[in-house]
Amino acid sequence: MPKCPRKSLVLSIALLLAACSPRDFLTRRLAGDLIAGSDTFKVTQQFWLRTGVISNKDFLSPEYLVLQRHGWITGATVKCPADLAPAPCWEVRLSPLGVDTLHNLLPASDAAKEYFSIPAARRELVSIDGLVKSGNVADVDFTWRWVPLNEVGAALYAGDVHYKSTVAFRHFDDGWRPVDEGFRSGQSLDDALKNGQPQP
Repeated sequence: MPKCPRKSLVLSIALLLAACSPRDFLTRRLAGDLIAGSDTFKVTQQFWLRTGVISNKDFLSPEYLVLQRHGWITGATVKCPADLAPAPCWEVRLSPLGVDTLHNLLPASDAAKEYFSIPAARRELVSIDGLVKSGNVADVDFTWRWVPLNEVGAALYAGDVHYKSTVAFRHFDDGWRPVDEGFRSGQSLDDALKNGQPQP
């Protein structure tokens, strides 16, 4: 007789566990997999380069200064059009070295354009640093970094700089997920990445 209740108990536990999904238990590993696997996290960082006449502010931006230092662009002062005042303005062109560097990074259709994007870097999850759950919501602290995709990315994004971010998670009927835009409280993954703090 005592064997039947044990079998029933084992069967009940097995059925209960079968009803639970691995996504029902928010662990650091699951949080890391969900963050790193999300479309938001996997978006490639694009650098937008404008040639032709640009403002002094743009020409002296950190990104353009890096391109100048590498010898990929040149600039000559020109008269500012009305929409770019105050002076000075710059006529920016790719140098021969810049053309050499960028020709494999751009589609042929962009060759004649004066404003084009260059795929520069992708994100890499470094670690999950903390996880605080409260009912069906949680905050997950994580560290990530940029991984350059090419010479331009290596010049613009230092791979040794780590960023700290916090994202809100919510438990849905199919398990835990990072929140999307429009969630009432907590920070979405997109906002968490935009607000990432560089670490010394």
